Amino acid sequence: MLNVSKWSLAASFACVMPTTAMATVHINVNLNTQTMHVVSDSGASYDWPVSTGRPGHATPRGTFRPQRMYTMVYSAKYNNAPMPHSIFFTGGYAIHGTEAVGSLGHVASHGCVRVAPGNAAVLYSMVQKEGAVITIGGAPPGGEAVAANPHRAGHRLAAAQRKKFHEQALAYASPHRTRTLREWAKNPLGATPASAQPSAASAPLWQPNR
Repeated sequence: MLNVSKWSLAASFACVMPTTAMATVHINVNLNTQTMHVVSDSGASYDWPVSTGRPGHATPRGTFRPQRMYTMVYSAKYNNAPMPHSIFFTGGYAIHGTEAVGSLGHVASHGCVRVAPGNAAVLYSMVQKEGAVITIGGAPPGGEAVAANPHRAGHRLAAAQRKKFHEQALAYASPHRTRTLREWAKNPLGATPASAQPSAASAPLWQPNR
C-alpha cells in the first residue's frame, strides 16, 4: 500500500474512469502463481508475470473497479518510488509499472500489483478506453498465515522446533533422580559405593576373532 503526495498527484495526469464503455477489460491476478491474465471483450488477451505483496504487506483480494488512474505518480511513503501508469483499485493499492523487473513472478511489493513498465502502459491504455473489472484471488506463496503475520508465524515455527528438539533430547537422556537431603549428607560427592560397582566376573570379556 502506497501513500501518494499531493505534489506527485499535481505533477501527474489523472484520468477519470468512463462510466460506460463498449467493451470491458477483465484483469485477473493470481496470487499463488504471481501472474496476471488480461482479456478484453474486444478480443485482446495477455498473460504477464506480476509481483504482489510480500509477507507482512498482503495484497487485497476480491473484485474491484478502477477508481483513479495516473500516467505517473510517486510514492510519498517509500522514498518517492516511481509508479508509472498507475491504476488504483482500492485505497492506496494500485496496479503499476515497476523498475524491479527481476522480481516479477515473486512476491516483492508493499501490497500493490507490479507489472513490467511496457505491460503497464498497454494495460493503462486498454483500461482508459474500455474500463475494467479487477479480480484478485488465490493465496500468496508461503501460505496465508505467513503473509498476514510473518512475525507470529516465525514464533510458532521456532516453538515447534524447540519442542521437537526437547522431545528428541528426552528420548536419549538417562533417567535422573534427585537425591534426598539425607542421602546428600551421607555422601556429598555422590560417589558410587564399591559394593554397587560390577564385579570382574560379571563384566564382559573381550574375545579375539577366530
